Amino acid sequence: MINLDIKHVSSIIDGEEVFHSAMKTMDVTSPFNGEVVGKANLATREDAKRAIETAYRVFHKTMKKLPAYRRSDILRKVGDLLEERTEQFAQVLVLEAGKPIRDSRGEIGRAVQVLRFAADEAKKIEGELVPMDAAIGGENRIGMVRRYPIGVISAITPFNFPLNLALHKLAPAFAAGNTVVLKPAGKTPLSSYMLVKLFEEAGLPKGALNLVIGNGSEIGDVLVTDHRISKVTFTGSPSVGIKLRQQAGLKKVTLELGSNSPNIIFNDGDINAAATGLVRGAFAYSGQVCISAQRIYVQREVYHTFLDKYVSLVEKLILGNPMEETTDVGPMISEQEAIRAHEWVNEAVKGGAEIATGGNRKGTLFQPTVLINVTADMKVVCEETFAPIVSIIPFDTEEEVIAMANDSVFGLQAGVFTSDINRAMGVAEGLETGGVWINETSTYRQDNYPYGGVKLSGVGKEGVKYAMEDMTEIKFIGIKLG
Repeated sequence: MINLDIKHVSSIIDGEEVFHSAMKTMDVTSPFNGEVVGKANLATREDAKRAIETAYRVFHKTMKKLPAYRRSDILRKVGDLLEERTEQFAQVLVLEAGKPIRDSRGEIGRAVQVLRFAADEAKKIEGELVPMDAAIGGENRIGMVRRYPIGVISAITPFNFPLNLALHKLAPAFAAGNTVVLKPAGKTPLSSYMLVKLFEEAGLPKGALNLVIGNGSEIGDVLVTDHRISKVTFTGSPSVGIKLRQQAGLKKVTLELGSNSPNIIFNDGDINAAATGLVRGAFAYSGQVCISAQRIYVQREVYHTFLDKYVSLVEKLILGNPMEETTDVGPMISEQEAIRAHEWVNEAVKGGAEIATGGNRKGTLFQPTVLINVTADMKVVCEETFAPIVSIIPFDTEEEVIAMANDSVFGLQAGVFTSDINRAMGVAEGLETGGVWINETSTYRQDNYPYGGVKLSGVGKEGVKYAMEDMTEIKFIGIKLG
């Protein structure tokens, strides 16, 4: 359970916890039972400005001069400390996010990997020599290109992977030599507080990482518009992301937004593997995953075979208390979100869809739900459900299913199941998404490949090496020899 010394948390600026009379206090509650599991003091606009000022000062005085081996050592030590405290962090994720304990441990494991990838990449920041004599007049000149950290990065993170998605911003930022102001989701501030303390313990220079816990409506625009911020990296909803990009002006921006990921199963695909993988792909963390499998297209010849297999597997999932080892699916983040998901299912049913299994709600617990006979204009198909809801849709031809999959405002990641490599590559090239998995679900993500979408799914890439490219600037330095 949460240690008593972190039960009441606050923002951390310049290595010090912030307490003052202007701060309001917010309860952190369990999505499962509504119990208060912590309290957080909310930062003011002035706190946010001071966090930026601190990060700006520490970048110029300390962080950009810190050698690569030191940055690497710090990141590796944070990874080691996090691994040692897996159970403590996992329990906090269960309490504040409602994530089942097994999935919470999995998130910690991935977070450790991100830190170790970043520790490696910190030592690989390279430049190049430019062949100056390739141009007329370039004789007796040397040209070099070097990469430099860009400065202060504003990192705004979501509730669904409060640790791993925070580290996808923090780890590459520090590997490249930047400083960060971190604003976690209001529902999950406890794990971010613990993470900041871990960086302090590992020796990150004081003030290189500043935590501001607060309402987006109160401090969000400060973290985007302040002239001392060089880059904004945000994971969240498309509506907020679009507004943020408009506010950011000429700052660098990475946006990881929504999706309604398509998964395509051809008649020569491994039906059993697809069904098994897509149960987890659709219902892990109650479907509250950006690349959750939301639309499953199955070639008509194997549609009923797949559907029967899939529904039988879904009905074996255990819904309940996220702290119990046997739980597969826990609560949604709030009852409001569960009610919204239930309404979308009911709306689809009124429009002619059928519930193959699930469809019931009790508080924040929403049954894993499989829908059939849906149409492309239903919310459960064309919008992002962010809930344990999946639609199974038949198709006939390769051309037809590519068109159906692309008929979306989103384009983050997709999955294709087939034993025909030519078909697999053709479909992968035809899909309008940032990534495609062949014989794997859309929900699979490794932390060392470029991850990011097209259309309303966002701009820019995460994945440690690729994030670092956008967290550095290249500078040309030329020398004219005598």
